[in-house]
Amino acid sequence: MPFSSIFFISLQNVYEQLLKYMSAKKVLFITQEITPYVPESELSLIGQNLPQAIQDKGREIRTFMPKWGNVNERRNQLHEVIRLSGMNIIIDDTDHPLIIKVASIQAARRQVYFIDNDDYFQHRLMTTDEEGKEYEDNGERAIFYARGVLETVKKLRWCPDIIHCHGWMSAIVPLFIKKAYYDEPSFRDSKVIFSVYGNGFQSNLVPNFKDQILFRDITSDDLNMIADPVNHDELCKLAITYSDGVIQNSENVNPAIMDYARSLNIPVVDYQPEDTYADACNALYDKVWEEAE
Repeated sequence: MPFSSIFFISLQNVYEQLLKYMSAKKVLFITQEITPYVPESELSLIGQNLPQAIQDKGREIRTFMPKWGNVNERRNQLHEVIRLSGMNIIIDDTDHPLIIKVASIQAARRQVYFIDNDDYFQHRLMTTDEEGKEYEDNGERAIFYARGVLETVKKLRWCPDIIHCHGWMSAIVPLFIKKAYYDEPSFRDSKVIFSVYGNGFQSNLVPNFKDQILFRDITSDDLNMIADPVNHDELCKLAITYSDGVIQNSENVNPAIMDYARSLNIPVVDYQPEDTYADACNALYDKVWEEAE
């Protein structure tokens, strides 16, 4: 083989290795539902299948969801992780103990971390009670969940390149990453992607929800893009404002939400069929990561 050909192949190998090194290696999934821990839904099926597909593509992943009261701990073999539990999260001047539990999906060689608290999750169902009424403190629950995940990731000393948020329960995470945890070593270089779903909550969040969000360096000016009272669409706008990329995960998303995302000139992925969804997410991870380089 001519020397020039060998040299070209060597350069190509170096280039391929460099691209591999530059790509986003670690992906944190913060989701609202994962089957089989909760009943099957659009959200819970993606919560199960997407992390697996991304892990199969060679990326390192971590997955979190709330420990809803209808999650069967015995059947799913959840156990508390003492070294990660124990801190208090203060919301509205009230301490709320953070409990971390974990379960293993043996066939998939991965774990799911659960954020728990007796008041917010353990003794409740999901976002509605037995009569289908939405919990009045769902906004507080979302704040606790978001901060609980980020504090736990810090304790794990794990630095995600990509944070992919699914469902409105994770919608406060982008704000916290960009305005409250931006100087934390675990999140200093993280890029955030928010997936928008059509099924949200119907009632408005409590009137003082914006005050409840204020934490560390977050000010009221950082919330100017959302109107009062805060409903599902406004909460999605908040998440999109502080995200580096957005994915339309449901066919029936309010077009105004996606138009708002496009107005920010960030990468937006339109609704994808099941057979192309994981590949579209995978490509977006590298796109937002490379644009930051």
